[in-house]
Amino acid sequence: MRFLGIDIGTGSLKLATIDGDGRECAVASAAYAVETPQPGWAQIHVEAWWRALVDAAARLPAEERDAVRAIGFSGQMHSVVLTADDGSAVRPALLWPDTRAAGLLDAWPEPQPNPVAPGMAGPLLRWIVRNEPQSMAATRWALQPKDWVRAALGGVVATDPSDACATALADASGAWDRRQIDALGLPQEWFAPLSPSYAAGGTLSAEAARALGLREGVVLATGAGDTPCAALGSGLAHDGDALLTTGTGGQIVVLATQAPQAARGLHAYRAATDHWYRMAAMQNVGVALEAVRGWLSYASWADAYQDAFAAQPSATLTFLPYLTGERSPWMNPAARGGWLGLALNDSRATMMRAAFEGVAFSLRAGLDAIRASGAPVRSLRLAGGGSVDARWRQLLANALDAELHAVDCPNAAARGAAMLGALAIGHWHAADLAALTPAATLVASPQRDDALAARHARFIDLYRRTESWFPGSD
Repeated sequence: MRFLGIDIGTGSLKLATIDGDGRECAVASAAYAVETPQPGWAQIHVEAWWRALVDAAARLPAEERDAVRAIGFSGQMHSVVLTADDGSAVRPALLWPDTRAAGLLDAWPEPQPNPVAPGMAGPLLRWIVRNEPQSMAATRWALQPKDWVRAALGGVVATDPSDACATALADASGAWDRRQIDALGLPQEWFAPLSPSYAAGGTLSAEAARALGLREGVVLATGAGDTPCAALGSGLAHDGDALLTTGTGGQIVVLATQAPQAARGLHAYRAATDHWYRMAAMQNVGVALEAVRGWLSYASWADAYQDAFAAQPSATLTFLPYLTGERSPWMNPAARGGWLGLALNDSRATMMRAAFEGVAFSLRAGLDAIRASGAPVRSLRLAGGGSVDARWRQLLANALDAELHAVDCPNAAARGAAMLGALAIGHWHAADLAALTPAATLVASPQRDDALAARHARFIDLYRRTESWFPGSD
């Protein structure tokens, strides 16, 4: 018996199968590119997701696919897919890094219980109403990415609280805010009915089964956003358990048994199960480091790591990584990045090193906001493809002042999605989840580094000094 998790990420789609004891058995992935037809735009044709799904499924062993009994879904949060009556996409999907709606956030005046960013479904749909009446007229549903994929596979049209509450169109529990939807001029009927993440949401159609090499009629779970799926797959099960994920962006998630108090710059959302979580969401992690690697002409990540961590850090060189604006804790979509303090004796090695430190310091800013909100985080589970180098892990531990425990599950979001599939058919129940926590290995303990602390203080000071330079900043 196998359970399949489908994780629709920003730059790739991942599949993972787990067995009846929660052990990962097989994985496959396929990449795609985000489209940026104009500065600040981020979108993708949904056909790219479908092709990636078919390609990745073909890479799974046939015996794994034949053993699948349920499928769960994980998807990048905030993004939105407009579909017609027949399920086809009206236009390319709008993705969370998109900033085209940056000037339309006045519909969410402060204070908000959850911060609102331009790339959330609410602002993006407000932009659609104002700029694409033809798209609005053709739309039947405004879906989240994982909900579009599930429907395309034959499932019901639905969403779950963990995705709904991150649209800026619902309350923290995930219930649609009908008054806000009306105020924005959005049709109420666009928004899918709510269903628990672990509920059954239809079955695999014959056509989809043929395309993926799976059995027709396999149960499809509703699924959840990628962050709550990663928390579930990584083993967050108790109040105060914390996770750091590093990919295109970065998230620090702390599980809570009760709804966390609102705090500026932090999100408080429903988890994939019946918990809550507080989260700091940083947009510029892998996306910033990948940009820097390209600018500095490193042919490989191995070369970039070697140069950066062999270099003596510059006391005066600081990199602000905010290439796409920033969410936690600054909530400043107009923020921008760059190196400050460059000197003639700097090299691409010191510039790459400063980039790693700048990203680490941006994660620390999010973690400090979480700590200030009342969660004394001193240990973090670590997941995500951007955190495997031992030197980078040690820098993160030092910058965050926290132990890092690498989860023995490199595909945490896909694993969490697969677990939701198993819950949907009753293979497990909520009381079983704590026993399914994957092993985690201590990979870095914080070491005192006064010079790093001084560079961190300089980073914070420079951000605050430059914050008002950017057009549109408060």
